[in-house]
Amino acid sequence: MKLATTYLGFKLRTPLVPSASPLSEKLDNIKRMEDAGASAVVFHSLFEEQLLLGNYRVRRGSGNGDEFSPDAPEDYSDEPDFKVDPEAYINHIAKAKESVRIPIIGSLNGSTFGGWQRFAQLIEQAGADALELNIYNVPTDPVRSASDIETEYLSIVASVKALLKIPVAVKLSPYFTNFSQFARRLDAQGADALVLFNRFYQPDIELETLEVSPNVLLSTPMAMRLPMRWIALLYGRIDANLAATSGIHHGVDALKMIMAGADVTMLCSVLLHHGIGHIRVLEHEMREWLEDHEYESVEQIKGIKSQKNCPDPTAFERAQYTRALKTYPKSPSSTAAS
Repeated sequence: MKLATTYLGFKLRTPLVPSASPLSEKLDNIKRMEDAGASAVVFHSLFEEQLLLGNYRVRRGSGNGDEFSPDAPEDYSDEPDFKVDPEAYINHIAKAKESVRIPIIGSLNGSTFGGWQRFAQLIEQAGADALELNIYNVPTDPVRSASDIETEYLSIVASVKALLKIPVAVKLSPYFTNFSQFARRLDAQGADALVLFNRFYQPDIELETLEVSPNVLLSTPMAMRLPMRWIALLYGRIDANLAATSGIHHGVDALKMIMAGADVTMLCSVLLHHGIGHIRVLEHEMREWLEDHEYESVEQIKGIKSQKNCPDPTAFERAQYTRALKTYPKSPSSTAAS
C-alpha cells in the first residue's frame, strides 16, 4: 500500500504532516513526530511581534553556517512572555535539521514588509527545507479596499520568492471576495503551495471581569468542510500544491481531503488532543480503508472528487445549497405542525 505523495518538491512517505503548533517547540517532540510516521514537520511560527527587535544577536556571517551560535538555547519557553529571541529560533531549526531526516518547513508570521524578507532569509540560512508564510491579517481599517489587501499579500509573496531558493507555501484565510481568482494570482506570483485554511482565533468576553480574553478552541472534524470545498474547487486549476489543514482528526478525514485534491493533510488539534503518537493511528486507518476498497495508492484517489472530476460539478456551488436543505430531517414537532 503506497501512501507516498509529493509536496513542495519533496517526495513524502505519507500525506500526514504536523502543522505549525507549540508541539514543535521541543526538539524531542520533532523526533517523536518522525518516529510516529510524520513525513515532514511545519515548525511553529516565528511571529515578528515577538522578536526582541533592535536587540537580537543574530550574526550575519558568510552564509556558511557561522551565523548561528552553538550556545543558543535549544528551548526558549522560559523567555519573558510574548518575546522570542530569533537566534534561539533559528538555532532550533538548525538542530532539528541535524536530528531528523524528514523535511523541516519553517513558518513565518511577519508584520512589516521588511520583516517578511529579513526573517525569511534567516530561516532559509538556518537550513529549513521550505518556508510557510503564515499571513495572519485581520483587516479592520474601513478605508482599505479588497484590492489593497490582496496587493499587499501578493507583494509579500513576490518579494520573499525573489530572495529565497527554497520552496515557499502560503497559508491563507478564506476571507477573500473571490478566493479562486486570488489563488490563481498567488500561483502566478510563484507560490509553490497554498495551505487552506488559517483559523482566526476569536476572542471572548469575560462577564465577571469585563475583559476581552483570548480563547483558543481546538478544531473538530466539522472544520474540514470549508478547506475541503475550496481544495476541490481549485484542484487542476492552479499549479501550486494544495495542503489541507483544519478538522483532520481521522484517517478517513485525510482521505476525503486527498479525494478533493489535497497533496498533504496537516495535523494540529488531533495531536494536541491525543498526542504525537496518534499519527500512527491515522496512517493505519488510511491504509485499512484503501485496502478494504482495493486501492493500491493515495495517488489513485487524488482529486477524484474534485469539481474537475465530479459527475455533478454543482455539488460544490450554490445549486447544492437548496438540495442540502431538502435533505435536512424534519423534527416530529415540525412535521405535526405542517
